[in-house]
Amino acid sequence: MKLATWNVNGIRARHAQVQEWIERERPDVVCLQEIKATPEQIPEALFGFEGYWCYWHGGKGYSGVALHVSKTCSPERPDFHHPDFDYENRIVAVTLRDLTVASIYVPNGGKDFPAKMKFLEAMDSYAWSFSRDRKQLAMLGDMNVARSERDVHPKERKPRAIGQLPEERAIIEQILHRGFVDLGRQFDPDNDGLFTWWAPWRNMRQRNIGWRLDYVFASESLANTATGCIVHADVGTSDHAPVVATFEI
Repeated sequence: MKLATWNVNGIRARHAQVQEWIERERPDVVCLQEIKATPEQIPEALFGFEGYWCYWHGGKGYSGVALHVSKTCSPERPDFHHPDFDYENRIVAVTLRDLTVASIYVPNGGKDFPAKMKFLEAMDSYAWSFSRDRKQLAMLGDMNVARSERDVHPKERKPRAIGQLPEERAIIEQILHRGFVDLGRQFDPDNDGLFTWWAPWRNMRQRNIGWRLDYVFASESLANTATGCIVHADVGTSDHAPVVATFEI
């Protein structure tokens, strides 16, 4: 099984790149964030992408998430749903047999930091509910928090920068302590240059001066079946790179 996530920073601007990437990778579940489009604005080729059940959850020019589920792992259209803490079109989930996969776009927090903290706290409660009931959950997406200092290039580290604050990081660690695994770091534990987002100026991406903001958090039982988690840093023109995790399922 292959689970993938990508903050595309505008699906209309990058629909051809997204289509080519999905056709090449053929993930079983595709999680997209920051689509910045209503369902009516989605290009036709992506709205009904061949071989996938597609669900778009977005508004005009801001935020938005999506899920694509391969018909090979779900012959019938699955039930796409939203946890009760969804706002601004920031989370959609799907349950496939005994696994729930959520596409998540955490608020940046620059304009409303309390709203970001509220969302992160609700996400923690959501994760805990699965751990409590011993159910499998995979949370994929742009969490807008660099988990630790090593997840930010030294030139970008700022003690009071939103996305690097201790209170944000504490919630991410609490989620992981609920019984979840950060697969990106598990499979690349010693890489201090493991980033998924680069500011779109001064050749930051080419110089790999970035932050790690995009994650695959998997329940421990699911993580035990994982075989890899790779950042596709050379894909597309979004300021984020896709992250793809594979499992022996």
